[in-house]
Amino acid sequence: MQHNVLILDFGSQYTQLIARRVRELNIFCEIFPFNNIPDDLSSYKAVILGGSPYSVRSEDALKIDLSNIRGKLPLLAVCYGAQYLAHFSGGEVAASNIREYGRANLTFIKENELFFENVNVNSQVWMSHSDTIKHLPTNGVKLASTNDVENAAYKIEGETTYAIQFHPEVYHSIDGKQILENFLVKIAEVPQNFTPNAFVEDCVKELQEKVGNDKVVLGLSGGVDSTVAAVLLHKAIGKNLYCIFVNNGLLRKNEFENVLHQYKDMGLNVKGVDASDRFLSALADIEEPELKRKAIGRVFIEVFDDEAHKIEDVKWLAQGTIYPDVIESVSVKGPSATIKSHHNVGGLPDFMKLQIVEPLRMLFKDEVRRVGKTLRIDAELLGRHPFPGPGLSIRILGAITPEKVQILQEVDAVFINGLKEHGLYDKVWQAGAILLPVNSVGVMGDERTYEKVVALRAVESTDGMTADWVHLPYEFLMKVSNEIINKVKGVNRVVYDISSKPPATIEWE
Repeated sequence: MQHNVLILDFGSQYTQLIARRVRELNIFCEIFPFNNIPDDLSSYKAVILGGSPYSVRSEDALKIDLSNIRGKLPLLAVCYGAQYLAHFSGGEVAASNIREYGRANLTFIKENELFFENVNVNSQVWMSHSDTIKHLPTNGVKLASTNDVENAAYKIEGETTYAIQFHPEVYHSIDGKQILENFLVKIAEVPQNFTPNAFVEDCVKELQEKVGNDKVVLGLSGGVDSTVAAVLLHKAIGKNLYCIFVNNGLLRKNEFENVLHQYKDMGLNVKGVDASDRFLSALADIEEPELKRKAIGRVFIEVFDDEAHKIEDVKWLAQGTIYPDVIESVSVKGPSATIKSHHNVGGLPDFMKLQIVEPLRMLFKDEVRRVGKTLRIDAELLGRHPFPGPGLSIRILGAITPEKVQILQEVDAVFINGLKEHGLYDKVWQAGAILLPVNSVGVMGDERTYEKVVALRAVESTDGMTADWVHLPYEFLMKVSNEIINKVKGVNRVVYDISSKPPATIEWE
């Protein structure tokens, strides 16, 4: 894998966004914690220092050894990075009189600077800091200002070092991508050769070298990540890939059959295993969300291990791990607090004795889809909404029963099919229905009813880290609500979830 750009993480919520913006320029980049810099920097063409929730003036300021970077590699310091270079290199950083957060406009740009080529005065940028640079570091030259921030950007003479107090990676910095391109392409001369086609070629070659003639087993979910991983592996090792698709009894209506049919047309060696009863038995009487996830994870591993043992001499387990999972596990703050566990993330039980191969571990979700398109995977499959590993179990609040699963499958089918029929499915990042643990009074045909309540959820997002609820048309919601109540026995009330993430999560459990 090519390297090209090294991004050093100081704990900012925007660090992943920097990487995604760099990748949009067809430039490969990697994120490392500031205190775990790779020993060998020879393959990197440039370095970016990210932002941080910390202050360079505090006793617990995050400090970094830049002796192997400054003056030796092109360096771009963003926000905390810019303040760090000033504070520890002869400049001065002080608390700002006003908290500089949100939109601002560049009121001054130094003329004839390649760093700001094709960026005009009044360009909107996004600030997010409570400190400000009062005096530039030794040999610092001011490049840009805003009304409130005198030293919004600067460079250090004698080095290829640039620094900005705003965030070029966020959408609100209108010319942020242009600034990144100016630095990386025009100043650092980083090659723009990270394309889906190049990734496929490199990945297939690496897989062939790594796996050789060994057999690989992969758990398919019907989702984008596992599907793209399967096609890449199939391209690399052909018949030595064995795919297993487990029905946990918590899939969408008819999904087990539909997904198997899709895979059959793709030439993959797929075995479908219906373990519905085994999963539902393990979930009996469990109400706590984390216990549900753990039970499903345990049974999945048991079922998967049973099937893997039926394949002679299998040596590798393939997983659809993607880059956000990798970053999270080595972040500055360590693995994040457990909001919810993922049954297919983490180490294998000792008894499985398989080596792990993860073809997609360096890709973001949108890149996985682009690679899938290059591999000519069906657009409908690539456009599928994310679906949780534990399936409908975490969309049924409270205890799981076969009857509740069937009700939710029917409700979900009406909702998802409705989105497709009305041309709304591709405008939504993820959608689903939730069966609530409450009954409500209703009137149907002059008779009193006391039946279930379901909530509909539809969000827009790019990676699931943040999400906004989708403003679905009232007419659509009215039609879907009526159809659910009329067609799904046991439901007499439908509500729509208008919570964003944060503070709410996308799933309810």
